[in-house]
Amino acid sequence: MTEHIVKAYGDELDQLTAEVARMGGLAEAQVADAIESVARRDVALGRAVIERDHKLDALHREIEKKAIRLIALRQPVATDLRRTLSAMKLATDLERTGDLGKNIAKRGLVLAEGEPMQPLTRSIERMGKLVSMRLRDVLDAYAASEVDRAIAVWNTDDEVDEHYNSLFRELLTYMMGDPRTISACTHLLFMAKNLERIGDHATNIAETIYYEVTGQEFIGERPRWNPDVAETTPEPPTTA
Repeated sequence: MTEHIVKAYGDELDQLTAEVARMGGLAEAQVADAIESVARRDVALGRAVIERDHKLDALHREIEKKAIRLIALRQPVATDLRRTLSAMKLATDLERTGDLGKNIAKRGLVLAEGEPMQPLTRSIERMGKLVSMRLRDVLDAYAASEVDRAIAVWNTDDEVDEHYNSLFRELLTYMMGDPRTISACTHLLFMAKNLERIGDHATNIAETIYYEVTGQEFIGERPRWNPDVAETTPEPPTTA
């Protein structure tokens, strides 16, 4: 390839990575703002989160289109191919993360019309901050191609599960104690489940980063919280 073609090829790859990073920033903001809208009972912010979701959808389509075009015209191999495929996989996880943030905001609008449930809302807020931190850390790992940081996120998947299980029991107790809270608690339960799924997407992203940088699949059973059994931290596979 001529120097001009090589530079153009490199520019296309860099642009693809930049688009994913931009999409990651939008997804991170969606989740953080959705949680804040619930915690503050902020209807305007909740509606803004819902309205912004189309930007993530559009970016997802654009990244897929550019990645497919790059594969078709440039026929990347090795590291470049992994970088291109990873961009497509990350865009999918980020698009779904944005959808989950939108769903949280929608349920927050319903809760804003009823009586405040401060203790439970604070529990959702705590879980939301944990998930947001994991999402931010894994996106920073992607931007810096830091495998160790991605693995650290992967290894904390059980923390999100622990929060979800604890919140599930708390919500169940409220519903059993006062049937009038069943409707509100159901919305909060779905919020918690959405946050748990966002945590799973952060773990997916960590695995994709590992694949992009090392060229190997991340082999290992994801850590799952168990209140009765102390689990050992899994080790990543050794690189060749």
